[in-house]
Amino acid sequence: MPSRTWNLINPATEEVFRAVAFTEPDELGPIVERARTAQRVWRRVPVEARVRIVAQVVPTVRAMADTVALDITRQMGKPLRQARDEIETMIDRAETMCRLAPAALADEPLPAKAGVHRLIRHEPLGVVLDIAAWNYPLLIAVNVIVPALLAGNAVLVKHARLTPLCADHFVDAFAKTELPPGLIAALRLDHEATARLIRSGEVDYVSFTGSVAGGHEVYGHVATRLIDAGLELGGKDPAYVAADADVDAAVPNLVDGAFYNAGQSCCAVERIYVARPLFDRFVDAYVALVRRYRIGHPEDEATTLGPLAQRSGVALLEAQVAEARSMGARVLTGGARPPGRGYFFEPTVLVGVDHRMAVMREESFGPVIGFMPVEDDEAAVRLMNDSPYGLTASVWTRDLERAGRLGDRLDAGTVYANRCDFLDPMLPWVGVKDSGKGCSLSHLGFRHLTRPKSFHLRAQG
Repeated sequence: MPSRTWNLINPATEEVFRAVAFTEPDELGPIVERARTAQRVWRRVPVEARVRIVAQVVPTVRAMADTVALDITRQMGKPLRQARDEIETMIDRAETMCRLAPAALADEPLPAKAGVHRLIRHEPLGVVLDIAAWNYPLLIAVNVIVPALLAGNAVLVKHARLTPLCADHFVDAFAKTELPPGLIAALRLDHEATARLIRSGEVDYVSFTGSVAGGHEVYGHVATRLIDAGLELGGKDPAYVAADADVDAAVPNLVDGAFYNAGQSCCAVERIYVARPLFDRFVDAYVALVRRYRIGHPEDEATTLGPLAQRSGVALLEAQVAEARSMGARVLTGGARPPGRGYFFEPTVLVGVDHRMAVMREESFGPVIGFMPVEDDEAAVRLMNDSPYGLTASVWTRDLERAGRLGDRLDAGTVYANRCDFLDPMLPWVGVKDSGKGCSLSHLGFRHLTRPKSFHLRAQG
């Protein structure tokens, strides 16, 4: 019987550019068994040697960069130069986790006690299933792949249906290192097959990046096995521009924070609150810069805004903008899908919005931003926290002590001052409320990919 396949659609042209085959049930079992067998060997490799072997992937990825970048662009529409930037950022992230691994995974000796030696060891979990999202197909995957391998685990990468080739590239790159064969593998599974795998008892940890609904579904499957999961879900990340903000610095940063990657970032800025005395000046400068964005084919080096990854994203933005307009909002620029082929949407700025509107409450995941004026810090904090999400929040002020005080009150996993839409791998990536569970990256990320084992060793004689 021939393998089942699905088509990859180029979002810039709406044309099929490749068909890919699902992993069939009779293929899945041997893949998982090879991973588990390889992991039994890998877990015994000293951490320092694991770091050396995992780091071998960096020059391999650099050699593959042109092919990988083009595949990213053709699968999900990111401008080619942004795809190249993602590769470099991924390399930096991998190298950072390699530097952190020896200390993060080292045994923790406890204070001596008469005749007793005590320590805590961080042991690998076994086989990690990484269900990666399409919007940053390398960065989201590497957040799990590299630390999981460094911790002594095997990794099965089930990439999003839009970007399966990225999982293949990871496997191909690691195949050129000294990593044991089969320790990392790519899976092409539908939702039902993924659920069966989680429930089967063949995996020991699940990482999922995607929608809130998808996260709840995955967590339900995980709960049947009493294993753990890391969930990175949605966001509706706010920014507050205080009256003392540096407008010239804040405007370009917040434009980039809202429209980079066509707004398809979990931590993209999706709502901005501006101190009333600055409001008109700030919005005018913001709109002027947004109007300089160039929509076009993502393989054109001059393009600064590519298409959305899928048609449904365009429909969602059209619905949010239409509802906001019907409730009194004004569109200052953009607001529609341009004519022609491709899943494009104009970069859009709205004013006259409020929290009754979906565009200020629900994730947009596209190039749309709403502005509201606020009277003071209290109003800003109240509105910023008025959300089911809590991934990141940014405060724009010349007073860092003020930013810190406000940050203490914000419901967010990461608080920025005078920057946004940025991930520092030295810091844990974590969401609160419906934005997720657990954390990745930093030395703390290794804790979620290992289990503590206690040693209580009493001397005899």
